[in-house]
Amino acid sequence: MIALRVVLDGVSAEPATGVGLHALELTRSLIETAPRGCEVRGFTPSLPDSEYEVISERLPGLSTLDKSALDRRQLAAAWQHGFSRLPGSGPVHAPSLVAPLYRHDRIDDPNEQVIVTIHDTAAWSHPEVLTSRGVAWHRAMVRRAHKYADAVVVPTHSVADELADILSFGDRIRVIPGAVGRAFELPDDDDAVARRLGLPSDFVALTGVLDERSGLSTVIDALSLPDAPELPLVVFTDAGSATALDAAIADSAVRRNRIIVLDKLDAQERAVVLDRALIAIAPLLADSFVTAALEAMTLATPLVHTDQPALRETVGDAGLLVESTTIADLAEGLAARLAELASDTEAMTVLGLAGQDRARAFTWRDAAEKTWQLHADL
Repeated sequence: MIALRVVLDGVSAEPATGVGLHALELTRSLIETAPRGCEVRGFTPSLPDSEYEVISERLPGLSTLDKSALDRRQLAAAWQHGFSRLPGSGPVHAPSLVAPLYRHDRIDDPNEQVIVTIHDTAAWSHPEVLTSRGVAWHRAMVRRAHKYADAVVVPTHSVADELADILSFGDRIRVIPGAVGRAFELPDDDDAVARRLGLPSDFVALTGVLDERSGLSTVIDALSLPDAPELPLVVFTDAGSATALDAAIADSAVRRNRIIVLDKLDAQERAVVLDRALIAIAPLLADSFVTAALEAMTLATPLVHTDQPALRETVGDAGLLVESTTIADLAEGLAARLAELASDTEAMTVLGLAGQDRARAFTWRDAAEKTWQLHADL
């Protein structure tokens, strides 16, 4: 029996978001699609016992759950310097850069193979959204991946292109997109959830971490323009809402009470927000954060997005594109697009259905099958 050893980072978080959600959904599907003679073995940093139980509940079918004596920070530091190995034998798959990267010979021992995932190049393109320690760690781990990884998975071709400008990984790069989490669905009591969240009857939704990548300031500037529709803005985020919002509206004509910020929603709550939104705005300035766009598309909510490579690649013709050459142009173009769409019910319906159809092409089962094939190819 061949054991694929998967590094489980962040899968016990509640709610699981970002890299943790990616690791959770990919591992579930790796278990479900395991070829005959293969099994999935998990490895996790040191956690409280209650979180080990959460992992076991969320990932039934794991053959083994190995537990490090080091917590996440200690383990990340150890792996940054090439210390510590995984127990057992078999290929290693890391759904992030938290990975044991060291010199090995997979030619003489095919079980000695390591694949890591690089989700973005924010440590270079947006270093201000990370701590100085975070920037240093990400850059160091990308360099280790360049030196030791047998293959590197990225979510989009645009991230692959960005990496190529930093380090040449050659033919080791594989593009394997993610998908919407299986918990992302409308609950039976969606009306009650909408009331509890205080959602207005008509609104525009923006989702993402509230930093420079989301383009929150630009969205607020757009809504303050005369041609923009008089719609409330509902922003839902993982972190940083109050400070980022205060900074974004400091010089804006948009009233604070026209903006609703919802923090740390679970998957079903996010689904309610996006389902009720007239229009969804994908994070405007991000190059690789496409899950928010896919969530809106899955629910047939019409999507407005910028001409960023990852969004263009993911959305295709199923969204309304805002073209611009400057940030000022972007605000004006966004206002025009929102006004155009909000006044045309038929166009919203057509665009929403196109997005829903496009989103069906992205599944975790497909991602898992491509991951198994990549390990087999090595």
